[in-house]
Amino acid sequence: MNIDRAVLGFAGTMILASVALAYFVSPYWLWLAVFVGANLLQSSFSGFCPLARILARFGMQPGCAFPRRS
Repeated sequence: MNIDRAVLGFAGTMILASVALAYFVSPYWLWLAVFVGANLLQSSFSGFCPLARILARFGMQPGCAFPRRS
């Protein structure tokens, strides 16, 4: 697994968790989905993703979307 796939998997998990929590607990949990979606949108333009940097520090292999930066 590379960083790209891990970031997409984590984002998808957070969105699904947010929707489930909004349904079962409180609609305010939808703000988590908004935050994740906004972060994905800004990373598509800037190429910067905080999770990608964290995963790179743990030694995960880079992918096309988030290449290793020195």
